[in-house]
Amino acid sequence: MKHWLFLLSLCATSLFAQTYPEVHPRIGQTLTAKDGSISVTLVDKFQNFSTSAAEPQPDADIHSPKSANIHPRGKKFYINSLEGCKTIAYDMVSRRKLAVVEHNFTEADTALFLEQHELFPFRFYTENLHTFQGKPVEGAFSHGGRYFWVPFYRRTFDLNAQEPSAMAVIDTEKDSIVVVLETGPLPKMVCPSHDGRWMVVTHWGDNTVGVINIQSPHPRDWKYEHLFVIDKKLDLNFGLDMQVDRDDDSGWCLRGTVFTPDDRYLLVGCMGQGGGIAVIDMQTKQYLGRMQGMRANVRHLVIRDGWLYLSINRAGYVQRIRLDRFLDAAHHFNNHLATVTGWQECKVGAGARTIELSPDGRYVFAACNMDSRLDIVDTQSMRLVLSVPADSYTVGLDISQDGRTVITTSQGRGTRGGNCVDVFHVDYSQP
Repeated sequence: MKHWLFLLSLCATSLFAQTYPEVHPRIGQTLTAKDGSISVTLVDKFQNFSTSAAEPQPDADIHSPKSANIHPRGKKFYINSLEGCKTIAYDMVSRRKLAVVEHNFTEADTALFLEQHELFPFRFYTENLHTFQGKPVEGAFSHGGRYFWVPFYRRTFDLNAQEPSAMAVIDTEKDSIVVVLETGPLPKMVCPSHDGRWMVVTHWGDNTVGVINIQSPHPRDWKYEHLFVIDKKLDLNFGLDMQVDRDDDSGWCLRGTVFTPDDRYLLVGCMGQGGGIAVIDMQTKQYLGRMQGMRANVRHLVIRDGWLYLSINRAGYVQRIRLDRFLDAAHHFNNHLATVTGWQECKVGAGARTIELSPDGRYVFAACNMDSRLDIVDTQSMRLVLSVPADSYTVGLDISQDGRTVITTSQGRGTRGGNCVDVFHVDYSQP
């Protein structure tokens, strides 16, 4: 049996290599849309995949970078280095490394941890719970950019990501961790409400979403307020005798998370087959149901100018629908299911992961993982206007407030690609 699994693995790896070649564009490469409306230049990269003189000096802290987050004030940006168990801060202008926050905890760091919450009991591990390395996934800012929230894929001792994970909060003025909160298993997205009341963390590992009250300016006062269950909380009981694939065996695989502009509703993308988008009423504290009608494998969600945008991962699409149309359909759930039609869409590169919009909402930038591209969609026509090669395999993305800088991360797939952060400069024909 193991022999056949090994052969299947080799076949899958070979097929992927033939279909999706590894890409490493050179700094200085510029591409322009056919109509001249937008032009993109690769101006810098931070890499740890090559010692060749053709590439920049290796940055040892870049190890499977998962996400990029530009500080609201625009002076620096953060990279979450997943397998490096680090969060790295860089200057936006000089791109000089400012700080490295290591997620390496020992019993000496116990004081950083807020009190263990009853929502997240440990079952398989009972000792040395504060001794681990955290694998940082995504990030979000709160309190005007003062704090940067970083959830960990898992604590390194948790073989199957079935125990409570954790989330570090970094003081961006000092670039040091001020508190660590527990989370559910396998947290991915973290998202603040617009009014500064809540921070939510979405748990890929068991179909739950945690809500933290962060109204206080003092981190040690923050407390969990609610835990939403999307249909059914998974009963995780994998044991400790063998490792399972938690990237797939995780229910609805909750991912993209966004508040509506009035903070009334929380929308959560469900990457699992047939999942759709979960809708939570934050006023009544009720999970309403899963909206369907879009393509399968929803990954990332963004709301802008009255539109709900989403990325479809596997097939590679950007879709959008009027937010009011979506919310109108949310009043008609039946057994926690409803369908909304009228989606507009654009085909982009395979593996569409993180998406962000330009400040004026004119363009959607999409990190296309398997095709190793930064794809740009014109929202006026919902057409692909430019595909820019990026280091393989692109996953994370953020855009500066002036729209002139786009930063992507390339995490890699297995032993191929990855270990790179690309910095692009964007020119628009109409500023």
